[in-house]
Amino acid sequence: MIEQTPDISVVVPVHDEQGAAGPLAREIAAAFAGRSYEMVFVDDASKDGTLAELRGLMPELPALRVLSHGANAGQSRAVRTGVLAARAPIVVTLDGDGQNPPADAPRLADLLAGSPSTVALVGGVRASRQDSEAKRWASRWANRIRKRLLSDDADDTGCGLKAFRREVFLRLPYFDHIHRYLPALMIREGYENRYLEVGHRHRETGRSKYTNWGRLVASFSDLLGVIWLKSRSRRPGAISEF
Repeated sequence: MIEQTPDISVVVPVHDEQGAAGPLAREIAAAFAGRSYEMVFVDDASKDGTLAELRGLMPELPALRVLSHGANAGQSRAVRTGVLAARAPIVVTLDGDGQNPPADAPRLADLLAGSPSTVALVGGVRASRQDSEAKRWASRWANRIRKRLLSDDADDTGCGLKAFRREVFLRLPYFDHIHRYLPALMIREGYENRYLEVGHRHRETGRSKYTNWGRLVASFSDLLGVIWLKSRSRRPGAISEF
């Protein structure tokens, strides 16, 4: 029997999220119940029981697919692995720690599906961010600096909840941490972005994989790289075939 191509692929990168991954998968299933969708969890070489937890849910959740990296490669590579495996034209991403409420995800997918083809991404903006004051402060400054230097239109690129067109994403130049620069890169390709306020929850299990200092060091080199990419972009205008 030929499987029907889903309308939406929900891609979730996870690393050492035992205890959070299973409940998150069930929440996604509830949020997209009655829709044509699949969810693709990508385990980035977890050292705990994350992979076993997800594999154990597959009989219960028919829409669940589980991919596993042989070596830890980071969040951006896990997202790309999931997008490459995705079968739907619209991809929705969520962070694997459960802080992005899956109930918000269909709204982003619906807005993108109902938008003209010139809109490639709908990004979530965390309305009431449930993180430490230090983390919120660092994020505010990072967003201001990035927005000023890249002239993008995003106030919260760190929100893992996004919906985008798969074929446009796969045109983008890949690099580590690309998931934080998708709005700027979509604009570079000549597309538009839209944004919606979404919820944000406290982390209930595990711990953050990043520190403020680690983000700062990575962001500096990433910013320089994206500035260079923008400077080397040339658009062909309308393309005609005869």
